Amino acid sequence: MMRALNTAASGMVGQQTNLDVIANNLANVNTTGFREQRAEFQDLMYQTVRSSGAATGGEATNPEPAQIGLGTRVVATATTFSQGSLLNTGSPTNMAIQGEGFFQIVKDGTTYYTRDGSFKKDRDGNVVTSDGYSLEPALTIPANATSVTVSGNGVVMAVIEGSASATEIGRVQLANFANPAGLTRIGQNLFAAGGASGDPVVGEPGQNGTGSIQQYVVEGSNVQIVEEMVRMITAQRAYEINSKAIQTADEMLSNLNQLKR
Repeated sequence: MMRALNTAASGMVGQQTNLDVIANNLANVNTTGFREQRAEFQDLMYQTVRSSGAATGGEATNPEPAQIGLGTRVVATATTFSQGSLLNTGSPTNMAIQGEGFFQIVKDGTTYYTRDGSFKKDRDGNVVTSDGYSLEPALTIPANATSVTVSGNGVVMAVIEGSASATEIGRVQLANFANPAGLTRIGQNLFAAGGASGDPVVGEPGQNGTGSIQQYVVEGSNVQIVEEMVRMITAQRAYEINSKAIQTADEMLSNLNQLKR
C-alpha cells in the first residue's frame, strides 16, 4: 500500500513540473522569438513479481511478466522550434529569420544565440539587443546614414547623406546547429551552445540550412494558447486523479488499522 502512495506522489510531482512548464509558455506568449517547451515523462523502475518465461510447473512457462511500476519522472523539457508569426514594426534595425538559424550575440565576451531580432542602435550606432549586447559580426550604422536596408542574404546597405548610391556597411551572419533542441536557455531570449546541440555552423543566410532575413519585422512567440490551455486542463486532471489515488490508498490503510478494533 505504501508503494501506491509513493507512486501516486511521483505523478503529482511530475504534473506540478508539467504545469510549471505550461505556465512559463503562457507567460512568454508575447516574448519575441520565444520557443515553447513541452515536459516529457519517463516511467520509473519496475518491481518484478514474476518474470516472463519463468517455469510454472513441468514444461510450462509464464507467458507474461508480473511487474508493478513505481511511478514517473520528468526527463526533459523539449523545445519546439516551429516558426513564429512575423510582426511588422517598421524599424529598419529589426530583423526576423524566415526558416532555421539564429542570430549571434556577444555577451561578456561569449557568443550566444537568439531568434529575437528586435535590434536597436546604441549611442555609437552599433546594432545591439534590448539589453545592449552586440550583434556578431559587429554592425555599426553611420550617424549620417539616411536609410538602411538588409537583404535576404544578410547584406546591409546604407545610403550616406550626400551620396546618391548605397554602400555596403556589413553583413549579418546566422548560426545553425545539428540539434537545436540541445541548446541551453540562459534567459534574456538567449541560448548557449554545447552538449547535445553540436558546434555552430556559421554562414550567410540561405546557406548551410539557414533561412533568409526579413527586415522591418520581428518573429513572435510560437506558443499556441489553445494548445497550452488543453495541456493545462490535462495536467490538472492528472494531478487530481493522482491525488485521488493517494486518498484511496490512505483510506485502505485506515481500514487495515481498524481491523483489530
